Amino acid sequence: MAAEPLQRERRLTRRPHGGRARRNLPYGGPEIFPDEAPWILMYHSVDAYRSDPYQVTVTPERFARQMAWLSSRGLRGVALDELLRAHAVGRSAGLVGLTFDDGYADLPREVLPVLERFGFTATAYVVVGRLGEHNVWDRGPRKRLLSRDQVLGLVGSRVEIGSHGLLHRSLPSLTDQELLQETRDSREQLEDLVGRRVTGFCYPYGALDRRVVEAVRASGYGYATAIAHSPLTGRWALPRSYVGERDNGWRLRAKQARHRMRGLRCRTDEERAR
Repeated sequence: MAAEPLQRERRLTRRPHGGRARRNLPYGGPEIFPDEAPWILMYHSVDAYRSDPYQVTVTPERFARQMAWLSSRGLRGVALDELLRAHAVGRSAGLVGLTFDDGYADLPREVLPVLERFGFTATAYVVVGRLGEHNVWDRGPRKRLLSRDQVLGLVGSRVEIGSHGLLHRSLPSLTDQELLQETRDSREQLEDLVGRRVTGFCYPYGALDRRVVEAVRASGYGYATAIAHSPLTGRWALPRSYVGERDNGWRLRAKQARHRMRGLRCRTDEERAR
């Protein structure tokens, strides 16, 4: 029954002759932030490990200390949907976005209990076409991905579910049809699974260009996360700070300052280009 309203909404929002309609979402504001973009942390896996050549894993002990550091500074980690709603009405002070790319199976076991301990929320971006499989896009050690049942178990918890594409492919090199599969089709498949609207998208590898950003917007998402600041920084290309095992409180504080400096530099460059 939960999927029926979503199907009805798709019928109402599709344009004739193959066009795609954007959905109005309650984030407000322009596409490009006139002020500082919110601070967002980018995680991947939280688990014990022996080898991690791509540095995508943080141990549970380190992750708990990082969340404790945020809490000790009066900061609260939140899902991106919550962060952008607060930002739209000027109430995002003290909020930090928490995101987890790829949808690793350790999230319910290692991340969710820590979020509950501190009263935090977070966003997990899953690769809907590879649920229950492994991170085949990496050459390094194989890590199990969330299964369909595990994703369903996160619905209604402290975790917002977003899309990380259909198969975790770099988007700028894809054909228009392949790009549509990775953006719109992945959203629809994920919504069919969770029975609720999926508003967030995360660019695999952080790879994007103007064509890709427009495809994500047109596919019905309300926001998208990237990695670096760029001329495209805005609601559909939100910059994030990578977090790894080495990041203690001092390094996190430095990354927060760097986020602010890079945002200021981008705005200055935009003003000079006008």
